[in-house]
Amino acid sequence: MLYGRAAEEGQLRSLLRRAAEGASGALVVHGEAGIGKTALLEHLAAEATGAAAAPGGDAAGGAPGPAGASGSATARVLRTTGIEAETELPFAALHQLLRPALDRLGLLPEPQADALRAAFGLAAPTGQDRFLTGLGVLTLLSEYAGENPLLCLVDDAQWVDRASLDALAFAARRLDSEGVVMVFAVREPVPLGLPELRLDALDREAVTALLAEHAGADLPPHVRERVAAEARGNPLALIELPRSLSEEQRAGLLGPLPAAPGNPTPASRVTAAFGARLGLLPEPTRAALLVAAADDMGDLGVVLTAAGVSAAALEPAETAGLIRLDGAVLTFRHPLVRAAAYRGATLARRIGAHLALAEVLAGAEHADRRAWHRAAASTGPDEAVARELDAAAERAGGRQGMASASAAHERASQLSPDPADRRRRLVAAAQAAADAGQFQRVAVLLRRGAESSAAPTGNAPTGNAATGNAAAGSAAAHVAAEDAELARVRAALELNEGSAVRAVEVLLAAGDAGPTILTEAFHAARSAGDPELVERVRARVTAAPADHPATLTALAAVYGGEPVAAERFEAAARDPGTLFSERFLAAHAVHTLADHGRARELAELLLAHCRSHGLLGWQATCLHLLAEAHLALGELQPAARAAEEGLNIAGYAGLDHRACYLRATLAACAAVEGDEPRCRELAGTALDHAREHELGTAAALARHALALAHLGAGDAAAALAHLDAADRHPGGPPVLHALVLPELVEAAARAGTARPGAAERLGRWADQCGGPAALALADRCRALIADDEDAEEFFLAAAAHGERAGGGLELARTRLLHGEWLRRRRRRSDARRVLREALEGFEKAGARPWAERARAELRGTGEVIDATSATGVPLGRLTPQEREVVRLAAAGRSNREIAAQLFLSPRTVGHHLYRAFPKLGVASRDQLAAVLAS
Repeated sequence: MLYGRAAEEGQLRSLLRRAAEGASGALVVHGEAGIGKTALLEHLAAEATGAAAAPGGDAAGGAPGPAGASGSATARVLRTTGIEAETELPFAALHQLLRPALDRLGLLPEPQADALRAAFGLAAPTGQDRFLTGLGVLTLLSEYAGENPLLCLVDDAQWVDRASLDALAFAARRLDSEGVVMVFAVREPVPLGLPELRLDALDREAVTALLAEHAGADLPPHVRERVAAEARGNPLALIELPRSLSEEQRAGLLGPLPAAPGNPTPASRVTAAFGARLGLLPEPTRAALLVAAADDMGDLGVVLTAAGVSAAALEPAETAGLIRLDGAVLTFRHPLVRAAAYRGATLARRIGAHLALAEVLAGAEHADRRAWHRAAASTGPDEAVARELDAAAERAGGRQGMASASAAHERASQLSPDPADRRRRLVAAAQAAADAGQFQRVAVLLRRGAESSAAPTGNAPTGNAATGNAAAGSAAAHVAAEDAELARVRAALELNEGSAVRAVEVLLAAGDAGPTILTEAFHAARSAGDPELVERVRARVTAAPADHPATLTALAAVYGGEPVAAERFEAAARDPGTLFSERFLAAHAVHTLADHGRARELAELLLAHCRSHGLLGWQATCLHLLAEAHLALGELQPAARAAEEGLNIAGYAGLDHRACYLRATLAACAAVEGDEPRCRELAGTALDHAREHELGTAAALARHALALAHLGAGDAAAALAHLDAADRHPGGPPVLHALVLPELVEAAARAGTARPGAAERLGRWADQCGGPAALALADRCRALIADDEDAEEFFLAAAAHGERAGGGLELARTRLLHGEWLRRRRRRSDARRVLREALEGFEKAGARPWAERARAELRGTGEVIDATSATGVPLGRLTPQEREVVRLAAAGRSNREIAAQLFLSPRTVGHHLYRAFPKLGVASRDQLAAVLAS
């Protein structure tokens, strides 16, 4: 029986009912120990399978209805329980949950299957991104569910290892139409981004009913009241406290409750009660339970061997209801029983239990557990154990269990006798924490690393001077390398949560300013948007150009204003043998030089590499470059799609600085499409973050988006105010010139003023780039500030360059400005011809405000024109998610391929297509391409 939980049961039952109809859902149930979370999960599992609930666990209220009362189809149930001793073992809980479904791994896309196999130690690590594991979980759950509902229960989630929890939360947030329900039970709320249900204390009626069932009719009323008062509505306390009373206590002759230290809570009272019951057990039984509490697998053979007892020793604990034995698996009735068994033992006995387990857990498959047991048994520095933990960290990192790797490095640092080793391991822990997105933890580890001495403490080198000097030089190089790694971690923390300016300062102060450091310094300086910082980085590169890759020296030349052909970067971007960070840097340089078509191709190439190799973290960065290239080419919808996908990934990865840039790009797309409210919302959020973190370039991009919205609405003065603010660093990164300066010159001209200095700077940048897209912008701006004799020549030159660049939105804007100029000079026939071409370009791009301006100008020439565009967009009938699915399906992608790209399950993709087909008037995916082309 459950008492007092009718509302909670109803909420969980509705999840099962919806799952039977094909909808998915997730919920986090939280409350103090003993409040009834486990009992509620047991009851849900019983309803899902049509079985009777298993006894034991937390007790909670409300009598259940008959089995299967939800009316749902019989569901499969997958379960896992967090164990305190397993908290640092990557993917331990996830493996326990998915073990029954692992025979479906062959149905997954290969990168996802490889990521899961590596996570579970079934294959060699692949180096794939940690988020690919979560996507694999989502797909595997969808495949395992089949046509029936699937219930996934994660109990004691506060002790689930971080790698498992991240993967499960990733999957839970992406559930849609798979018929999967995921329920997490946790003591304190955790930020998983999922709906929550809090379990509070039972009401008076439920307390009375529960005590009536479990306390016995012979318990005197005043003792019953005291138990109820001390239990504070905690169901487990209401059950266990009466069981712990002696005959005298039950009669009310002595204080009725077991002692608990400090300010006792119901959980501490229950722990004390369990401790008292454990104290009555024979010594061999207590010894076995201590080993079981220190263990993390529940393997009965391991427990008995380590404790040196036979199975008969466990019989008293089983009879007392403190443990359950299911074949060769031992489980404690409740985590508080485990806590009482472990914490009630002396330190010496706990150490002995861990050492015994480390001895029994032989073999490579138990290396991680063995290392952690030895670490738990260590009472002082121990380099041998520290090295074992280093190895465990390397294995965890290879499986993308970065949080576990960080914890292993941190514990290894605590066991390091040498301060230099201690510092090195703290730096490694911070790096792994940054890779895991745990930036608050990074800050703590960095502070501790900075406090550690880097000086070696061993004996001075002996032997001849040359040997001693070589050793000293090697040590110095080692420290310099550590300083560089520390600088990179600190800079990553600053970029994401601090200041881009400080990130550059940190990198430039590193002991080893090698190519990696300087490459990252360039990125950070560009983000800061400060020309002085850019020049400092450039000077460091040009001081020793022979020491750096050609990509880096070429980039320094670009930022120095020297002419550099985009082709110089293309080979590096396409070279699969080059470090990926350098390949991306080269591709971005091509975009900086306004060769946007080539930049789009390179961004797509790098994005395909990320997807095929599971590098989801890099995808947000590549998608931003792709979105910016599409936007520069006037391809608004592809730009918005790329930016939306990148923003989703940045959110998963905790890349707040990248999300800031992506919001600014989406704001620009919204501005050009005429969605001013969305533009203001996105740009405002991006601008706030950019100001707080000194991301000057992101701030300029956000202001550029707002200026575009004002220009589209005809408010030149408001646009000019934003553009002046965006141009506050005239010598800033050259990539901003193509964005800010053309709009600045146009807004100033429309506002009745002129900015010849801005046009001159844009001209210098265009001459540096040398390509038609840059030259078209420069000539257009020259036309806006030129006298009548020269203006038309510049307009015509700008149009010719624009056609060579491929046409698109920028060419349409040039023609609009040219047509306006012609109409004001009463050359109506010439104006109509140019304005019609402009209108066609704007309609094709979907730039509604500019299309309206072109129509108004055409009407001013005397041409009769419809007030609205004649073009129709069938995708407008679909939701944003349906649009993305339909576009990819029309391009020939399979459901599995679409699912992998959009972070959905294949089943959800099929559901979106099922809903989209009637809206588009098609019966199969073969008809989609024709509908979209119409």
